[in-house]
Amino acid sequence: MRKPWIVSAVLAVTLLAACTDPSSGPVAGPPPAASPEPSATTHRRPAAASAPATSPAQVVDPPTVLYPGDSLAMENQKVLGRELRGEVRARYTSAPYSGTTLCDYLEGSAERSLVPAPDKAAALVRKLRPDYVVLRFWGNAWGYTPCMDGITYDGSRERFLDRYAADARRLTEQIRSAGGGGGPRIVWVLQGPDPVTPDRVRRVNELCERRADGSGELVADAGRTVSAEGARYTWTQYLPCDARERARADYCTEPGRDRTALHRDDDYLHFCLAPTTSTPRPCPVPSPGILRIAREIARVIGEDVRDG
Repeated sequence: MRKPWIVSAVLAVTLLAACTDPSSGPVAGPPPAASPEPSATTHRRPAAASAPATSPAQVVDPPTVLYPGDSLAMENQKVLGRELRGEVRARYTSAPYSGTTLCDYLEGSAERSLVPAPDKAAALVRKLRPDYVVLRFWGNAWGYTPCMDGITYDGSRERFLDRYAADARRLTEQIRSAGGGGGPRIVWVLQGPDPVTPDRVRRVNELCERRADGSGELVADAGRTVSAEGARYTWTQYLPCDARERARADYCTEPGRDRTALHRDDDYLHFCLAPTTSTPRPCPVPSPGILRIAREIARVIGEDVRDG
């Protein structure tokens, strides 16, 4: 098992390897079978009084979901699409670029950004007219992306958090403006524990929660699903298998010990159990952490769709 304190040189190599050569652009998942065209706003269909209880896919119009983000979004984009289609028959487009943070998706930052102008969040919203925009960013606090102007968490914690908050506000404003009217519903995904700077992840998560509380946005605490019970910000490589994982041998990685791996020994940050490559890609192997996170995001969107 990798020790949390063995990180300095290995961390830099691992993260940069995972965050170079961003993907070429948004990827739309296959449309749900026999789905009607989604309306601009998700509505609930009233069921007949005498009808039996039905599944979520039978009682809601399929929403359109857009998923920008960083390397953590890159690795789980296909699994999230699968879960959303199963939950609410969503029409889904993923648009992650590894190594990014919020400022990369701001319009007006193309010259100093890892995301080209056509794939900025607002540009994609104008094109796709999504009902939901899921934002998942670890923070990339080591100054990798040029749009952060060299601001890092280690260099100046308060300055980094202030900048993150300002970028969160600007990004949500651009998304709403591009959507017209009320704009799409924004879903902030909270991150899991970080063994190097656990307080940074906690503070970034709190910032996202405050942003959501103040503007009617949604929060998906996906990080909780990859945290030990009662230890939300304590990093762990393994957790007890849950019922769904026990039913599938490829998701309960150590059934004899009733525990499953969240991370590889050589990568404490990502949840893909396949080796990191220099070219970012969706995770090619079953990975329990990825599935747990995707299921929580899909659950939050599914509940909001059905309540709406």
